[in-house]
Amino acid sequence: MSQRLINWFKFASPASFYPLAGTLWPWFAGLASVLCAVGLWISFFVAPTDFQQGEGYRIIFIHVPASWMSMFIYCVMAFWAAIGITFNTRLSGMMSSALAPTGALFAFLSLWTGALWGKPMWGAWWVWDARLTSELILFFLYIGYIALTSAIDDPRRADKAGAIVALVGVINVPIIYFSVKWWNTLHQGASVSMTKAPTMATTMLWGMLIMALAFWMYSIAIALYRVRAIILERERHATWVAELPEMQR
Repeated sequence: MSQRLINWFKFASPASFYPLAGTLWPWFAGLASVLCAVGLWISFFVAPTDFQQGEGYRIIFIHVPASWMSMFIYCVMAFWAAIGITFNTRLSGMMSSALAPTGALFAFLSLWTGALWGKPMWGAWWVWDARLTSELILFFLYIGYIALTSAIDDPRRADKAGAIVALVGVINVPIIYFSVKWWNTLHQGASVSMTKAPTMATTMLWGMLIMALAFWMYSIAIALYRVRAIILERERHATWVAELPEMQR
């Protein structure tokens, strides 16, 4: 058992993780493509029309998984930040940097699809609702992380500064999740819960879950692809990078 753990720890080195990421990312990208196609087909052509919201409710199949991923990715960034600060691993900061743009994308997608959904349902593109406002703060945290780490020339200092932002900002994630319970809000409660039966038709639930899994696979694929570029940039003077065949870069 201890020998297996030692074998896994070797991937904390950028030189060891680089080929592993290169092997894995196409598989996750392929899974993301298949799952997205299946999820969109179920969501827009199989799932029944909602009796209250009509066809307009179908934006939920993009909005909800995007919202989930925007929160989940930030938690993963905070995890890598904690690992980086605790063990001083170079790969941790690289992984956080690779994840941040995808998290910002999903936060942006969550806000815009929420606005498109809110206009016909609430009669307004935006309201200063507790969940909307906390999700907007999450988007700004992503942008702040990206801007801060990009503004610092020394990668190690940039990683430490970004880690502080990630660890402090993760407090906002439970605020987003529990905002509909803690405050009076226009935003509806969770349709999917670990403790309660789902409040939607089974077909709708499957469409949403498959889309969430597709977004998850996409996030892993693009993070692995992006971290390879970050590794090459930061390790460009290392001997192992110079010895890489041109086809592997």
